[in-house]
Amino acid sequence: MIRTRFAPSPTGFMHIGNLRTALYEYLIAKSQNGTFILRIEDTDKERFVDGSLDVIYNTLKIAGLKYDEGPDVGGDYGPYVQSERKGRYLEYAKKLVEKNKAYYCFCSKEELDKYSDVGAKYDRHCLNLTKEEIENNLKNNVPYVIRQLIPEGKTTFIDEVYGEITVDNDTLDDQVLIKSDGFPTYNFANVIDDHEMKITHVIRGSEYLSSTPKYVLLYEAFNWEIPSYIHLPLILNSDGNKLSKRKGDASFEDLLSLGFLPEAIINYIALLGWSPSDNNEFFSLEELVQNFNVKGLSKSPSIFDMTKLTWMNSEYIKKMPANKFFEMAKPYLESSINRKDINLEKVSEMVQTRISFAKEIPSLIDFIDELPNYNTDLYIHKKMKTTLENSLENLEIVLPVLENIDDWQEENIHNEIFNLIQKLNIKNGQMLWPIRTALSGKSTSPCGAIELAELLGKKDSINRINIGIKLLKEKVSR
Repeated sequence: MIRTRFAPSPTGFMHIGNLRTALYEYLIAKSQNGTFILRIEDTDKERFVDGSLDVIYNTLKIAGLKYDEGPDVGGDYGPYVQSERKGRYLEYAKKLVEKNKAYYCFCSKEELDKYSDVGAKYDRHCLNLTKEEIENNLKNNVPYVIRQLIPEGKTTFIDEVYGEITVDNDTLDDQVLIKSDGFPTYNFANVIDDHEMKITHVIRGSEYLSSTPKYVLLYEAFNWEIPSYIHLPLILNSDGNKLSKRKGDASFEDLLSLGFLPEAIINYIALLGWSPSDNNEFFSLEELVQNFNVKGLSKSPSIFDMTKLTWMNSEYIKKMPANKFFEMAKPYLESSINRKDINLEKVSEMVQTRISFAKEIPSLIDFIDELPNYNTDLYIHKKMKTTLENSLENLEIVLPVLENIDDWQEENIHNEIFNLIQKLNIKNGQMLWPIRTALSGKSTSPCGAIELAELLGKKDSINRINIGIKLLKEKVSR
């Protein structure tokens, strides 16, 4: 059975690259009826950020990526946590020492700094210590780390995206497996955990390709089965740089706060590095599970395009069931409209196809309670062939027609206005644009003139048209 794991470090936020990795790990497992687990890799205490665990849990919950197993916590699964497994890693490291695949290093920080300062590999000074020297240092509690002993030769592994990769071992450093505080390094702990948790597929960013040979050598040192490796292409921002929170690129939480829907975010990031076989762009999480295939993964970096994500978000909003959209829109509607005679559900229907984010609703409907002060230049529209003069003329003609409508319903308003348009032999826009402008006082509105008239009611509509006529007369007479 396929088993994958999402293994984030609790460093403060969930950037888009992390979330895409979690999504692909989930999809690879679920598309094959496999198991997806969560493992918190918190052995680097210096990078731990308070509250970051909640960010991880909430992100996976909101995204719908439910993990399948872990320690039982109150009748539910908690994640695996590396720091709670600290004792196990030292045991494995000592086994490698016994097999001459690793060794104790007692060099001080000052001694090691001389290598990092010049970018050189560690010279294996402590590899030459005698057994007596090692035992004496351990007996006297001299601080130490345990290093992996990289063998001579070459290391080859297969990546399901990048193919066969071979590396000369002399380019690899003897990496630290156990730090002086007794905690394992990331590179060692995840190998041990992946083996013990029977992980079959390791999915991560392509920036980790260079460290994979060291993992392969550890598996070979223990004589363990090597998992399948799937390295994902980078996600770049619009400037062509790697996504970075420090450079202002949005995290998952940031996108949610901006008003993006979780479903739209998940759909969009699924396409950053993966191409479906049928070129479809819209997938629910369930549909992604059904359609996802590793063969669709790309080697090329993907560009995170906020414009494309915004478009996708607007499409998701348009496709929402009306009742679900109204539930989302209601707080914005109630905070913007105080009139009791306005049907909020009708306003919701009007704005649904005209927004990319729910937070745009107030700016679309801020004219409903009160007509704003507006410039009469709004009546001039080249495409509609309207001028200040013909707008004034047509508003004066339509006013008595509207005043004579007894049953103020959309159908009746429509019939009377279009009968008048036909009688006057003018373009539809030459009548509808002035009415819409007079009713809204804005260059954009959530619906057309007739729908606006019904929404605002007869009394308010007549009043607003009278105001429009007055403003136009003042402007034209100058």
